[in-house]
Amino acid sequence: MVKNIPEAYEVILKEDISDVQSEGWLLRHRKTGARVVLLSNDDENKVFSIAFRTPPADSTGAAHIIEHTVLCGSEKFPLKDPFVELAKGSLNTFLNAVTFPDKTAYPVASCNDVDFRNLMDVYLDAVFHPNIYRNEKIFLQEGWHYHLEKEDDPLTLNGVVYNEMKGAYSTPESILDRETIYALYPDTPYGRDSGGDPDHIPELTYEEFLRFHSRYYHPSNSYIYLYGNMDMDETLDFIDRDYLSHYDMAPVDSEIPSQQPFEQMKTLVKDYPVLDDEPLEQSAYLSESWVVGDCSDPLLTVGFSVLEYVLLDAPGAPVKQALLDAGIGKDVYGTYEDDIKQPFFSVTANNAGEEACERFHEIITETLRKIADEGIDEKAILSGINYFEFRFREADYASWPKGLIYNLGLFGSWLYDDMNPFLYLKQLRIFDELKEKRKEGFFEKLIRECLLDNPHRVLLTLRPKRGLAAEREAAAAKELEAYKASLTGEQIRELVKKTEELQAYQSEPDEESVARMLPMLSREDIAPETPVRICTEEHRAEDTVILHHPYSTNGISYLCILFDMKDVSEELLPYASLLKSLLGYVSTEHYTYGELFHEINAQTGGISCGLQVFPKLQDGGSYTASFGVRAKYLYPQQKFVFDMIREIIMTSDLKDAKRLREIIASQKVRMQSGIPASGHVSAARRALSGVSELSLWQEMISGIAFYRVVEDLEAHFEERFDDLTEKLERVRRIIFRPENMIVSVTCEAEGFEGIEASAAGLKKDLFPAEKTESGSRTAPAPKREGFMTPGQVQYVASAGDFRSRGFEYTGVLRILKTILNYDYLWQNLRVLGGAYGCMCEFRRTGGCYLVSYRDPHLKNTLDVYAKLPEYLASFEADEREMTKYIIGTISELDTPMTASGKGSLAMNAYFTGITEDDFQKERDEILRADAQSVRDLSALAAAVFTGDAVCVIGSESVLNTEGSMLESIENLNSTAAEDVFDPEAEDAEEDA
Repeated sequence: MVKNIPEAYEVILKEDISDVQSEGWLLRHRKTGARVVLLSNDDENKVFSIAFRTPPADSTGAAHIIEHTVLCGSEKFPLKDPFVELAKGSLNTFLNAVTFPDKTAYPVASCNDVDFRNLMDVYLDAVFHPNIYRNEKIFLQEGWHYHLEKEDDPLTLNGVVYNEMKGAYSTPESILDRETIYALYPDTPYGRDSGGDPDHIPELTYEEFLRFHSRYYHPSNSYIYLYGNMDMDETLDFIDRDYLSHYDMAPVDSEIPSQQPFEQMKTLVKDYPVLDDEPLEQSAYLSESWVVGDCSDPLLTVGFSVLEYVLLDAPGAPVKQALLDAGIGKDVYGTYEDDIKQPFFSVTANNAGEEACERFHEIITETLRKIADEGIDEKAILSGINYFEFRFREADYASWPKGLIYNLGLFGSWLYDDMNPFLYLKQLRIFDELKEKRKEGFFEKLIRECLLDNPHRVLLTLRPKRGLAAEREAAAAKELEAYKASLTGEQIRELVKKTEELQAYQSEPDEESVARMLPMLSREDIAPETPVRICTEEHRAEDTVILHHPYSTNGISYLCILFDMKDVSEELLPYASLLKSLLGYVSTEHYTYGELFHEINAQTGGISCGLQVFPKLQDGGSYTASFGVRAKYLYPQQKFVFDMIREIIMTSDLKDAKRLREIIASQKVRMQSGIPASGHVSAARRALSGVSELSLWQEMISGIAFYRVVEDLEAHFEERFDDLTEKLERVRRIIFRPENMIVSVTCEAEGFEGIEASAAGLKKDLFPAEKTESGSRTAPAPKREGFMTPGQVQYVASAGDFRSRGFEYTGVLRILKTILNYDYLWQNLRVLGGAYGCMCEFRRTGGCYLVSYRDPHLKNTLDVYAKLPEYLASFEADEREMTKYIIGTISELDTPMTASGKGSLAMNAYFTGITEDDFQKERDEILRADAQSVRDLSALAAAVFTGDAVCVIGSESVLNTEGSMLESIENLNSTAAEDVFDPEAEDAEEDA
């Protein structure tokens, strides 16, 4: 807590910020001018961040490469990669660095006081005293370098950031985002790419790179943030004593200028790459974007978030619906970007005809004018406000600590003019003000002033171009070839020498004395007991099981009603997945789909549907598949929620052809871009589907196999319509039966009152039981597959199932994950190979995989996977190194959980049969592990990673040149094909 602010700091502002249960302090470091914010509260998940304003002067990615490289060793901690050592050997709950368009932030979080101090120390030394000035190889590895192993080899480019950004710009959505921001802010730093354009990254010299760091990484340009339950005074004293006091005030010109308004709208046309046999018709992206005000007005920025929800995000939203009704695009969505000085608002239509651009603009204008004149539906506005207010109060940001989210929110008012940084944390008064101002036409005024009458806008058409990726690759190769041809023999030999020297540097481990400079905890700092507490009270309402997980939820109930899918045949599985995408988004007996959505979100935190599988861990490879209906709501809304769930599952209109076509087309478009964008997830899921029945089930309802079904339905909607609606209705009647229902709710005792009666009331209205035959299931069959995309990088996955090979799960497999992610795979795929990322997983079910992320290679990556057993057989680690692996492994297990997360874990435990004793056994196995325990896993790796189950999602050129070991290669997007997808004839696959 805050008691006595050290004399080194000047107090600028102190406020009680009740919205986030914190005491807020704004300080200024007297000697350097460093800006400091404290949020003192009782949250044990402490957060530290230091950020710098880093406006880019060009698109060479200097800011991004600095972000990577400063974490590659520093004066006090001269290891080659202290970031990785921290990741595998600290109890952090968050550890990363992020490059934004105008700032670079270095956040860490931990619940352990000693660990938290260690993390701060390493990060502060990294940003102020990095090794980049002493070792150019850090820049070459993380940024870019010429790669030439032999004099006769073709010259290539490599580098982690270079490959990361090639992957980042492999989707049309990312290209659209880039071109939009370039066009809206041409005269400001936002008109350049802080992350780096792959075409321009090789223009960055080592000297310019160093100048960027020396220019901006000074305490006078820093923004320091402390959050949580800690001794703030002592922490501030440490930061001053060890770092800030060593500097004097320095002028740093990092101001972010504002873009002068346009006098008239700009119209642009850009290209994006597609494969040769992908269709060009109806494949354009149309987008209209406006610069709307600046970030200094939180009422405007929160108001525009609500406006985007109302106009574009909600089902039946008027701008979206007007475009869909006019046949412009198969998916329409909005964007409101407020993480920059001048926020912008966009409307985008996917899969549209490029000739429709003018009509696209006209419809948007006409619809906005009509709304501004006639007024916005009051229920829609209240729904939008409640949607954002509920999420702010809930403060559930998944794996990101809420203290970090608050930090990022502060920048909206902190980064640009030193105004009150706490404005964006006082959201509740803003929501109250918006509720009042809606009556005065506030939102209609926003539409008129910020959209209709605003010439600072860009109308952009992004059109598909066949062969563009190949053209760019050929041009890059030709440029490299010409550059090499211009070199003398001595210069070529020098490039070979530099490549050898870089590889030698990358391969050489840190000296033991250097490695020991990094602070670390001991095994004694780790609690021997698992923190997992499974709280489940089993009740019964007649013969229906009701699970109550009595965790503290601050007055929110997290409800999940599960329906067993045991009678759903394999043929109907994809339609069960479609059903969960339809329910809540189609009209019902008493509501249109737009009214339904707003009615729910105006009174709750939302109702959603999903499919979930629970492996029976004590029963081989069997599992329970369920259709889940989830809701979160304040306790008084219980009756309303059950009434709405009944309305959705029992009366939804599954025969509205127009609406079904819209949803299926939208889903197809989103999967078309989403699968390659998350290529590591997609590839791992597909590879696993060849070795696990459980994963095959997941692939059929969410992976490439399911995407093929959606593609076919979208392409042949009219002829499939009758069959589609018949199957959807059949699935609904099979699933929503009384005997299939189980209720799970996470809440305090007060919230559980009335649940049994509500469940009984819902149950009596469900469909009656009838005899059904689920039929046989396709057996998993491992395959080696490739899926081509117009992207420039690969996602390479290899999978196996160790239980089917006679091995049992052990906690040491979690240590193996840490070792592979931050040693073996990291060293070989990222450090040496240049891939942006690498991951692995070993599940209690037996499913396991290795996968690379934004990888320039294919064959080399598979070779690395093949050598894993050899690496494990000779694995060596002393006590200190093993302790590091163990601490890093425990860190993942001990990450704080939200109330909803605890409830989900307890529900999963009920169905899977896992107990607290199992978690304790796993922890014991981790804590007593040694190097021999890891070596013993070499047989498991040899048995499962045989290369039989492989999936590669990647570029056409690499798959064609390096994919000879694959059994099949096909385009990821098969819409152009005329053959009809038959789920019964399709070879089986599986999911991660």
